Amino acid sequence: MMGPLVICGISIEKDDLLRKLGVKDSKKLSRTQREDLSEKIARVTSGIEIVEITASEIDILREEMTLNKLEVKVFASIIKKLAPQTAYVDAADVDEKRFADDIIQEIGSPVEIISRHKADDTYPVVSAASILAKVRRDEQVRRIEEEIGEPIGSGYTSDPNTIRFLESWIERYDRLPPHTRKSWDTSNRLLSMKAVKKLDLY
Repeated sequence: MMGPLVICGISIEKDDLLRKLGVKDSKKLSRTQREDLSEKIARVTSGIEIVEITASEIDILREEMTLNKLEVKVFASIIKKLAPQTAYVDAADVDEKRFADDIIQEIGSPVEIISRHKADDTYPVVSAASILAKVRRDEQVRRIEEEIGEPIGSGYTSDPNTIRFLESWIERYDRLPPHTRKSWDTSNRLLSMKAVKKLDLY
Protein backbone atom coordinates (compact mmCIF):
# COMPACT_ATOMS: atom_id res chain seq x y z
CA MET A 1 0.00 0.00 0.00
CA MET A 2 1.08 3.55 -0.68
CA GLY A 3 0.35 6.27 1.83
CA PRO A 4 -0.45 6.08 5.52
CA LEU A 5 -2.67 3.73 7.48
CA VAL A 6 -5.42 5.94 8.92
CA ILE A 7 -7.63 4.75 11.77
CA CYS A 8 -10.41 6.90 13.20
CA GLY A 9 -12.71 6.65 16.19
CA ILE A 10 -15.65 8.88 17.04
CA SER A 11 -17.76 9.29 20.14
CA ILE A 12 -21.50 9.91 20.01
CA GLU A 13 -24.35 9.41 22.49
CA LYS A 14 -26.87 8.03 20.00
CA ASP A 15 -26.47 7.03 16.39
CA ASP A 16 -29.84 8.37 15.22
CA LEU A 17 -28.18 11.60 14.05
CA LEU A 18 -25.72 9.57 11.98
CA ARG A 19 -28.57 7.54 10.49
CA LYS A 20 -30.30 10.77 9.47
CA LEU A 21 -27.12 11.90 7.73
CA GLY A 22 -27.20 8.70 5.69
CA VAL A 23 -23.73 7.46 6.62
CA LYS A 24 -22.58 4.18 5.13
CA ASP A 25 -19.38 2.26 4.43
CA SER A 26 -16.96 4.85 3.02
CA LYS A 27 -16.11 2.54 0.10
CA LYS A 28 -19.71 2.88 -1.11
CA LEU A 29 -19.54 6.66 -1.31
CA SER A 30 -17.93 8.99 -3.83
CA ARG A 31 -15.14 11.33 -2.74
CA THR A 32 -17.53 14.29 -2.89
CA GLN A 33 -20.10 12.46 -0.75
CA ARG A 34 -17.46 11.52 1.82
CA GLU A 35 -16.13 15.05 2.07
CA ASP A 36 -19.62 16.49 2.46
CA LEU A 37 -20.54 13.92 5.13
CA SER A 38 -17.27 14.35 7.01
CA GLU A 39 -18.12 17.99 7.79
CA LYS A 40 -21.60 17.01 8.99
CA ILE A 41 -20.28 14.12 11.08
CA ALA A 42 -17.79 16.42 12.81
CA ARG A 43 -20.66 18.70 13.89
CA VAL A 44 -22.69 15.95 15.61
CA THR A 45 -19.98 13.95 17.36
CA SER A 46 -18.70 14.61 20.87
CA GLY A 47 -15.19 13.38 20.15
CA ILE A 48 -12.94 12.45 17.23
CA GLU A 49 -9.57 10.71 17.34
CA ILE A 50 -7.57 10.06 14.16
CA VAL A 51 -4.27 8.19 14.06
CA GLU A 52 -2.02 8.22 11.00
CA ILE A 53 0.86 5.77 10.62
CA THR A 54 3.21 6.41 7.71
CA ALA A 55 4.47 3.66 5.40
CA SER A 56 7.97 3.88 6.88
CA GLU A 57 6.62 3.69 10.44
CA ILE A 58 4.61 0.60 9.49
CA ASP A 59 7.72 -1.05 8.03
CA ILE A 60 9.61 -0.47 11.28
CA LEU A 61 6.74 -1.69 13.46
CA ARG A 62 6.19 -4.76 11.27
CA GLU A 63 9.65 -5.95 12.29
CA GLU A 64 8.29 -6.33 15.82
CA MET A 65 4.63 -7.21 15.34
CA THR A 66 1.95 -8.28 12.86
CA LEU A 67 -0.31 -5.74 11.20
CA ASN A 68 -3.20 -7.14 13.30
CA LYS A 69 -1.28 -6.46 16.50
CA LEU A 70 -0.46 -2.96 15.31
CA GLU A 71 -4.14 -2.29 14.64
CA VAL A 72 -5.07 -3.68 18.07
CA LYS A 73 -2.69 -1.17 19.68
CA VAL A 74 -4.05 1.74 17.66
CA PHE A 75 -7.69 0.79 18.28
CA ALA A 76 -6.93 0.50 22.00
CA SER A 77 -5.23 3.92 22.12
CA ILE A 78 -8.21 5.55 20.42
CA ILE A 79 -10.73 3.84 22.72
CA LYS A 80 -8.70 4.93 25.77
CA LYS A 81 -8.86 8.56 24.64
CA LEU A 82 -12.57 8.53 23.82
CA ALA A 83 -13.41 6.44 26.93
CA PRO A 84 -16.76 4.97 25.80
CA GLN A 85 -18.75 2.41 27.76
CA THR A 86 -19.24 0.44 24.53
CA ALA A 87 -16.98 0.52 21.49
CA TYR A 88 -17.91 -0.79 18.05
CA VAL A 89 -14.94 -1.90 15.96
CA ASP A 90 -14.37 -3.31 12.48
CA ALA A 91 -12.57 -6.58 13.22
CA ALA A 92 -9.19 -6.77 11.50
CA ASP A 93 -8.67 -10.34 12.73
CA VAL A 94 -10.39 -13.32 11.10
CA ASP A 95 -11.57 -14.14 14.65
CA GLU A 96 -13.88 -11.32 15.76
CA LYS A 97 -13.86 -12.30 19.44
CA ARG A 98 -10.09 -12.62 19.58
CA PHE A 99 -9.74 -9.14 18.12
CA ALA A 100 -12.06 -7.75 20.82
CA ASP A 101 -10.25 -9.65 23.58
CA ASP A 102 -6.86 -8.40 22.37
CA ILE A 103 -8.09 -4.78 22.42
CA ILE A 104 -9.52 -5.18 25.93
CA GLN A 105 -6.23 -6.67 27.13
CA GLU A 106 -4.31 -3.77 25.55
CA ILE A 107 -6.62 -1.19 27.16
CA GLY A 108 -6.23 -2.81 30.57
CA SER A 109 -9.63 -1.76 31.90
CA PRO A 110 -13.20 -3.03 31.40
CA VAL A 111 -14.99 -1.85 28.27
CA GLU A 112 -17.56 -3.60 26.10
CA ILE A 113 -16.17 -4.21 22.62
CA ILE A 114 -18.54 -5.10 19.79
CA SER A 115 -16.18 -6.54 17.17
CA ARG A 116 -17.61 -7.47 13.79
CA HIS A 117 -16.38 -7.99 10.26
CA LYS A 118 -17.70 -5.31 7.91
CA ALA A 119 -18.83 -3.27 10.91
CA ASP A 120 -18.56 -0.16 8.74
CA ASP A 121 -21.46 -1.57 6.73
CA THR A 122 -23.55 -2.40 9.82
CA TYR A 123 -23.07 0.20 12.56
CA PRO A 124 -23.51 3.92 11.78
CA VAL A 125 -20.81 4.93 14.27
CA VAL A 126 -18.27 2.75 12.46
CA SER A 127 -19.49 3.97 9.07
CA ALA A 128 -18.96 7.56 10.19
CA ALA A 129 -15.48 6.82 11.51
CA SER A 130 -14.57 5.09 8.25
CA ILE A 131 -15.67 8.17 6.30
CA LEU A 132 -13.46 10.48 8.36
CA ALA A 133 -10.52 8.10 8.03
CA LYS A 134 -10.96 7.82 4.26
CA VAL A 135 -11.20 11.60 3.80
CA ARG A 136 -7.97 12.07 5.78
CA ARG A 137 -6.21 9.35 3.79
CA ASP A 138 -7.40 10.82 0.47
CA GLU A 139 -5.92 14.17 1.54
CA GLN A 140 -2.57 12.52 2.26
CA VAL A 141 -2.60 10.65 -1.06
CA ARG A 142 -3.15 13.94 -2.87
CA ARG A 143 -0.14 15.41 -1.01
CA ILE A 144 1.96 12.44 -2.09
CA GLU A 145 0.91 12.97 -5.71
CA GLU A 146 1.95 16.62 -5.46
CA GLU A 147 5.32 15.58 -4.03
CA ILE A 148 5.95 12.89 -6.66
CA GLY A 149 4.52 14.93 -9.51
CA GLU A 150 2.27 12.30 -11.05
CA PRO A 151 -0.95 10.40 -10.27
CA ILE A 152 -0.61 7.32 -8.06
CA GLY A 153 -4.22 6.20 -7.90
CA SER A 154 -5.72 5.37 -4.52
CA GLY A 155 -2.62 3.62 -3.20
CA TYR A 156 -4.48 0.33 -2.66
CA THR A 157 -3.52 -3.09 -4.02
CA SER A 158 -6.90 -3.39 -5.72
CA ASP A 159 -6.34 -0.22 -7.75
CA PRO A 160 -4.88 -0.97 -11.22
CA ASN A 161 -3.79 2.67 -11.52
CA THR A 162 -1.62 2.28 -8.42
CA ILE A 163 -0.12 -0.96 -9.71
CA ARG A 164 0.66 0.62 -13.08
CA PHE A 165 2.30 3.57 -11.35
CA LEU A 166 4.43 1.27 -9.17
CA GLU A 167 5.49 -0.85 -12.15
CA SER A 168 6.45 2.27 -14.09
CA TRP A 169 8.38 3.77 -11.17
CA ILE A 170 10.29 0.53 -10.48
CA GLU A 171 11.07 0.20 -14.19
CA ARG A 172 12.54 3.72 -14.22
CA TYR A 173 14.35 3.81 -10.89
CA ASP A 174 14.88 0.20 -9.73
CA ARG A 175 13.35 0.99 -6.36
CA LEU A 176 10.04 1.64 -4.68
CA PRO A 177 8.67 5.18 -4.72
CA PRO A 178 8.47 7.24 -1.52
CA HIS A 179 5.58 6.50 0.87
CA THR A 180 5.35 2.83 -0.16
CA ARG A 181 5.37 0.03 2.41
CA LYS A 182 8.41 -2.17 1.87
CA SER A 183 6.71 -4.83 4.02
CA TRP A 184 3.77 -4.91 1.56
CA ASP A 185 3.59 -8.22 -0.33
CA THR A 186 2.75 -6.37 -3.55
CA SER A 187 5.94 -4.30 -3.22
CA ASN A 188 8.08 -7.41 -2.90
CA ARG A 189 6.29 -9.09 -5.80
CA LEU A 190 6.80 -6.14 -8.15
CA LEU A 191 10.46 -5.79 -7.17
CA SER A 192 10.97 -9.52 -7.75
CA MET A 193 9.40 -9.26 -11.20
CA LYS A 194 11.81 -6.44 -12.04
CA ALA A 195 14.75 -8.57 -10.85
CA VAL A 196 13.64 -11.47 -13.04
CA LYS A 197 13.38 -9.19 -16.07
CA LYS A 198 16.93 -8.00 -15.43
CA LEU A 199 18.19 -11.57 -15.30
CA ASP A 200 16.41 -12.32 -18.56
CA LEU A 201 18.43 -9.56 -20.26
CA TYR A 202 21.78 -11.27 -19.65
